[in-house]
Amino acid sequence: MSTTAGSPPVVVTLAEIARIAGVGRAAVSNWRRRYDNFPSPVGGTDTSPQFSLPQVEEWLRRENKLKTALNPLDRLWPEYESLGDRDTTGLLVAQIGLRQSGVRAGGPTAGPLLDQRQTRLLERTLELAEQDEEHRAFDLLLERWLRTHVRQITTTPVQLAGLMAQAAAVSRPGPVRSVLDPACGVGTLLVAAGRQWDADHAAGLRFLGQDSDAVLVELAKARLTVGGFAGRDLSNVSLAAGDTLRADAHPGAQADVVLSNPPSNERDWGHAELATDPRWAYGQPPRTEPELAWVQHAVAALAPGGVAVLVLPPAVAARRAGRRIRAGLLRSGVLRAVIALPPGAAPPYGVGLHLWILRADGGGDGADRTELTFVDTTYTTRPASVDKSGVDWPAVTAQIMEVLSGTSTLGSVSVPVVDLLDEQVDLTPARRVPRTRAATIVDLRRLWTQFDAHMRELRDAAEVLSALVPADSDEAVPLISVAELERAGALEIRTGQGLPESLVRRGERQEGEARVLTGAPLSGQAQLWLPASAVAAGDQDGSLTVTASQDVIVSVLARSFDVRVDTDAPSVLGPQLAALRANPAVLDPWFLSGCLRAPANVHRAGTHASTTSRIDVRRLHIPRLSLEEQRRYGEIYRRITAFECEMTDMKSVGGELSRALGDLLAAGHLPRN
Repeated sequence: MSTTAGSPPVVVTLAEIARIAGVGRAAVSNWRRRYDNFPSPVGGTDTSPQFSLPQVEEWLRRENKLKTALNPLDRLWPEYESLGDRDTTGLLVAQIGLRQSGVRAGGPTAGPLLDQRQTRLLERTLELAEQDEEHRAFDLLLERWLRTHVRQITTTPVQLAGLMAQAAAVSRPGPVRSVLDPACGVGTLLVAAGRQWDADHAAGLRFLGQDSDAVLVELAKARLTVGGFAGRDLSNVSLAAGDTLRADAHPGAQADVVLSNPPSNERDWGHAELATDPRWAYGQPPRTEPELAWVQHAVAALAPGGVAVLVLPPAVAARRAGRRIRAGLLRSGVLRAVIALPPGAAPPYGVGLHLWILRADGGGDGADRTELTFVDTTYTTRPASVDKSGVDWPAVTAQIMEVLSGTSTLGSVSVPVVDLLDEQVDLTPARRVPRTRAATIVDLRRLWTQFDAHMRELRDAAEVLSALVPADSDEAVPLISVAELERAGALEIRTGQGLPESLVRRGERQEGEARVLTGAPLSGQAQLWLPASAVAAGDQDGSLTVTASQDVIVSVLARSFDVRVDTDAPSVLGPQLAALRANPAVLDPWFLSGCLRAPANVHRAGTHASTTSRIDVRRLHIPRLSLEEQRRYGEIYRRITAFECEMTDMKSVGGELSRALGDLLAAGHLPRN
C-alpha cells in the first residue's frame, strides 16, 4: 500500500492484524512466536506493539494467513487512525457519509478544508464505497471511530433510542412534523425518530439538534443523510454546534417531539448567568440539578401537545434540592410518566436509569393529568432474550408500550398527584410500584422441595468431609510447578481467544451448540452458545480454544481467579481463560484443579501490579504425589466442589423462599392454619 510522501507511516496493532487476517488475537501472538520472519514492531510499547501495515500485508499474503476475504476498508482504517487526533478523523468520517449521500463540498455542510493526504484518503474510500448501496462503508468507519474513542464519547444504545421514539409516538398519536434533540451527540435519537415517523424517507420530518462537540454534529448530519431522512440540500436538518443551555441555537422552537439523553452531573452548566432565564417556568434549577435545567429546556421547546422523552439518572427523581421543581411539574400536569429501566440499558451501565415523559399544554389527549404513571421494568427481564448488556429489550419495550397504551398495568401504578406532593416529592418508581404477584401455595411447596433436596445433599457431603483429619506430620511435601509439568508432557496449556461475536447466541441451548465461557465466575454465567459448525472450524484452524472432557479451566485475572474441571465439555473459552489438559497416565485433573485453586498458591503466582493483573498459570505449584495419591486427593476435591455447588444453590433457593414469604406477610396473606 502506498503512502503520501512525508506522511506518517501507517501502523497497526495486534488487534488490527487479527481483524485483517480474520483470526483471533491469540493466533497473531502465536505467529509472532513461531515465525522468525514475522514483521518486527516499528513503534508502540512492549505490551502494545505497532507494526508497519505494508509489511504485515506482505507477510500475510506470503504465508497464506488470510482466513477470509479481506475487506478493503479494514486496510484503510489504520490510515484514518494515523491522521492523528480524534477530531480530524471524525470529521473525515463524516465527510464520507455526506459525500456518499450526495452532499457535495461547498454545500450547506462543506466541513473543514482537507489537506492533500486527507483528500486522497477520502477519494480512495469513496471509490471503494461506490458499489455499496447500503452505505456500509460509512457505518463501518463510524463504528470503528466510536469504538476507538469510547471513553470520550457516550452514545445512546440503538435499542433505547427506538424505545424512546415508540414511547413518544404512543404518548402523542398523530402526525409529527419536527423532532428536537438538544444534546444530539452522533444523532442516534434523531435517526430513531426518522425511522419512527419518516419510514418512507420522504424528508418530510424536520430535524433540530445541537451539541457542544462540533465533530459529533457533523457525524449526526451524515447519519441522517445516509439513513435517507434528509435531502441533499439538508433543508430539513438544522443541527448546530454550541452550548445548548447558554446559547440555544433554536430559540422559540416549537417541536412536536423532543428526544434527549442530556449530560448529567455537570456543575458548570450556567447556573449563575441563567438565573433569570424564561425557560425556568417551574423554578430556577439549583447548581447541583443540571438535569432539571435540561428538563425545563425540553418543555419550553415543545409545541402545544408536544411530547418530550428524556433519559435521566435515578437521583433526579429523589434529590432534595430538586423537590420544588418536581412539584411544579406535577401540579402543572406536564410530567406524565416516570419509567425505571433495568441496569445496563445505557451508560453508566451499572445504574438503572429513568425515562421521564412530559407533555406540553394543549394536548387534548383526554389523559388524567391529576395522576402520574410509574413503571418499573427492573424485574421483567427474561434470560432467554437478553442482549450483551443484560437487558431483555423486547420484554422491556413490550411492557412499557402496553402500559402507555392502556392495555396492561404490569409493573406499573398510577398515583394521584396530591399523594406525591409531600416534603420529599420522591418520584422513584421502585418506591411506588408494588410487586406484580405474591407467591402461591404451589410456589412455596416447590421452593421447600428444592430447599430440602439441597439440605440432604449437604448433609451427605458434610458427613464425608467432616470425617477428614489433617495429617500429623512436619515433613514438607515436594512441589512441582505447572511450567515443569508442561515441559514434562504431563499437561498442555491452551489460552482462550477472541470470539466471533456475530455468531455468539444468548438464550436456551439448542441442539448441537457448545457453551461459551467469557470469564469468572466459571459457574452461573449468562447462557452463551456457538453453533457446532463454527466450533468445529475454529477448533480445526486454531482460531478457537475448545475444551475436552476433564480439562481444567482457569480464569487468569487476579481479582476473579477461579479453577474448575469442565464436566460439560465442549466449552469455548474467551481471552481471559485458559485450559489445562492433563495426561491421565501421570496427572489427575481433579487433584490438579484443587491444588491450583489454593489461595496461598494463587498469591505466589500473581503479579500484584493492579486489580487487572493476571495470574501466571505456569508459576502455580502442586504437590509431587503418586498417581494413586492424586486420585485419592482428587476424589476429596470432587466432594468439596459438590459441597460448594450445593451451598450456592441452597443460598439462591433460600433467598427466593425468604422473599416469597416476606411478600406474603407484607400483603397480609400469612399466617393461615
